[in-house]
Amino acid sequence: MSLFVEGLNQWAFGPGAWLAIGLGIALAYIVFGVAGFGTALVAGPILILFMPLSKIVPLLVLLDFIAAFGSFLSSRKDVAKPELLRLLPCMAVGCTLGVIFLLSLKSDVLLLLMGLFICAYAIYSLWVKARPAQMAAGWSVPMGIVGGLFGALFGSGGFLYAIYLNSRLPKDSARATQSALISSSTVVRLSLFALAGVYAEVSLLLLALCLLPAMVLGSWIGRRLAMKLSRETFVRLVTWLVLASGIALIGRYLSA
Repeated sequence: MSLFVEGLNQWAFGPGAWLAIGLGIALAYIVFGVAGFGTALVAGPILILFMPLSKIVPLLVLLDFIAAFGSFLSSRKDVAKPELLRLLPCMAVGCTLGVIFLLSLKSDVLLLLMGLFICAYAIYSLWVKARPAQMAAGWSVPMGIVGGLFGALFGSGGFLYAIYLNSRLPKDSARATQSALISSSTVVRLSLFALAGVYAEVSLLLLALCLLPAMVLGSWIGRRLAMKLSRETFVRLVTWLVLASGIALIGRYLSA
């Protein structure tokens, strides 16, 4: 019990901060339940007000692992194994590079990079209407590497996997394969962060435990919304919010 209290004391948040963090996590996993990715794009701009990005990404990786694994189990029969095996090695390379950058770059540089990354993603999603009808298999190399890099560095590379898989597979198979890939990505990132000693910090594990109910609630709501709402309309609305948060992060960096 004393270890639990001591660990939480390292996160000296007030009630308002805990509420904001919990709501940020719940909203992020509502989006994850509908779209299958995007937790860091939603939760990152909120959590970064209270902790550095180098702590946020490992925290979300822990929660992503549980959420993605549950989603994968329910749809594993639809996974396209050739596409999964094509992307996995490239994703692992990208994850390794991303972890190295995350743990070596200064926090203010990471803040700016995350703001730019979020804005670039949002602008692409909102204004680029044309999607490739059929991407060649060779695109798995850059999509896998860059997706893994973004996943480890910013906590969200799933949209690149979605672009590639949606151009090559039917909807259900693409979604199932993406879930399997994100599950594998979280295992790779968990292993790399563990080897780097990130999870030796007990307070980070306790924080993830405290936020687990918000993650479960958000995922539950997201799965039910996915059955009732248009995925495209919902994701577009969230993307506008993501763009606003990305601009706010850049503004915060410039005013620092």
